[in-house]
Amino acid sequence: MRAIVTGASGFVGPHLIAHLTEHGDQVTGVGSQSGPDLLDPDGWKTLVSDVEPDVIYHLAGWSDVGGSWNNPHTTFRINAEGTLNVLLGAQSRPGVRVLLVSSADIYGTVTPQELPLTEESPVKPRSPYGASKEAAEGLARQFHRGFGVETIVARPFNHMGSGQSPNFAASAFALKIAQAELAGGGTVSHGDLSPRRDFLDVRDVVRAYRLLAEHGASGGTYNICSGVDTQVSDLLQMLIESARVPIETMTDPDLIRPIELAVHRGSFERLRSATGWSPQIPLRETLATVLADARKNVAADAADTQQEKQ
Repeated sequence: MRAIVTGASGFVGPHLIAHLTEHGDQVTGVGSQSGPDLLDPDGWKTLVSDVEPDVIYHLAGWSDVGGSWNNPHTTFRINAEGTLNVLLGAQSRPGVRVLLVSSADIYGTVTPQELPLTEESPVKPRSPYGASKEAAEGLARQFHRGFGVETIVARPFNHMGSGQSPNFAASAFALKIAQAELAGGGTVSHGDLSPRRDFLDVRDVVRAYRLLAEHGASGGTYNICSGVDTQVSDLLQMLIESARVPIETMTDPDLIRPIELAVHRGSFERLRSATGWSPQIPLRETLATVLADARKNVAADAADTQQEKQ
């Protein structure tokens, strides 16, 4: 398949491009240093005309949930208007499939009695980020119903892996642990550790994306999740258990979000029925990958600093 991947220079994009390439797909990556800007509709039409893709994986967007509270305008422009421009580009090539990466954050605050979340669960986002993703989903459905564009909406739950920004919990914890190891000990500051989340390895997520592009129903929506909720405190504890030096912890009020969702857990039954997908990589293996990546980055930064001093 010929594919365009937006967000090619982000966290998930490189993992998806590697996965697609391994399966023989021809991939054109669009990132911060290549291809049209998300807010350039004419650029998108030109790119689609030039590449003639079979599928567009639309990953690019504002992904910092906490940061969206202080940047709602930017969040909506990138996530909603950016999606509109991608869809307008797709409209110019009949038959192309668009896989829109949304987010489980659109489910908003739920009670334990509402779990597991299915694709039919009410959508009630609390954050500007979640609302922007709901808007993007609405555009995808309208283009499917109104213009006949083949759209598929993926709703991934929390996913982790190498290359993720330290704006996210596991990567932030791992970075602080790696820095503490270099210093011979240290403290990991954190926000609220009580929330429970449905965590996945990014490699399982990108595998689901390709399967959905091949087998997902046009106009359909699919959760991508593990079906298990884990408390954030357990993530931190598992990482600390792998630390090479003693680690202390400390609550930082600045890291606590204005509104925090207590628990999220999804069902991937629709995805499994359509594609045969199920998660394969255990959580501890994912966290080991995240910590190894943090150690590599901290060591590289230390080497660069040492070289500058010479």
